[in-house]
Amino acid sequence: MRTSSARSRDNAFAALELDRASERRDDATWLAERAQAPTARYLILGADGRALITAERRSLQEFSSADCARLLPGAMPSFLGSASGSDYFLVCADDASTVRLAAESSAAALDLRSAAASLPAFHAGLFAYARGLAHWQQRMRYCTACAAPLALEAGGHRAKCTNPQCGIEHFPRTDPAIIVIVGDGDRCLLGRGPQWPERRYSTLAGFVEPGETLEDAVRREVFEEAGVRVGECDYHSSQPWPFPASIMLGFTARAEDPTIRLGAELAEARWFSVDELVDGLKARTLGLSSPLSVSYRLIEHWLRQTAGLELSTLIQDG
Repeated sequence: MRTSSARSRDNAFAALELDRASERRDDATWLAERAQAPTARYLILGADGRALITAERRSLQEFSSADCARLLPGAMPSFLGSASGSDYFLVCADDASTVRLAAESSAAALDLRSAAASLPAFHAGLFAYARGLAHWQQRMRYCTACAAPLALEAGGHRAKCTNPQCGIEHFPRTDPAIIVIVGDGDRCLLGRGPQWPERRYSTLAGFVEPGETLEDAVRREVFEEAGVRVGECDYHSSQPWPFPASIMLGFTARAEDPTIRLGAELAEARWFSVDELVDGLKARTLGLSSPLSVSYRLIEHWLRQTAGLELSTLIQDG
């Protein structure tokens, strides 16, 4: 039986083999040496969150320290980590600079969702990491306690208040959200948000509240959205989801009371039997979550465990 860590590596943005070297972030001398070394690789993100990629759209565009100093003088890099003998740094640029850099380096700008579908797993994961860090830096510019300006420290992973009477340290935040495939015999529960087209469904999801276990969040969210009472639930896998700053925590669960009482957040919720899923996919009358989402992996897991069927094969045959 596959472990949860193995299942997580199947998820988009989750296969990032990177040594973040978090214990070295406060060593300014070490960081400066790494930033100027020939092994340094700089990634450029624009203010809109898009990254520069190679013209062939096969990898992130990497710049040397000399390139970065010439193209973006005075830019402050953030240390991401090390992999395969290289040290990776993030540099944020404004939109005008991003356009100029793309033209000068024959690069293209790509958003994160598109990158997950076209870039290798390492580069997609590195982009997601950089995107989440850049988003936090862009929005955490003033102290939430006293409103004084903040100064980035620890390779861009900490922001300290510049007010000597305050001096509070701020750290990047990640908002945990559960996402769950609920089963009832040979049926699974799927829902459709009001913004989704008809006949397209996903597993249910929601943010974890303060003082709440992940399992309690599963039970509460399913009941809030669909009115279904959930009993036992088990962790499946996780997925970084920097849209803008979340992590999706995937679960499987069993219904105790399958009665649907639709809540205000969903336009529709219904039970799908295996046959209904298979027939809908073959007839192309049913749409499911994108393979980029852990929701797809949860449905895939449920079909495999319940009926021995492969979701990818059904979609291709459809």
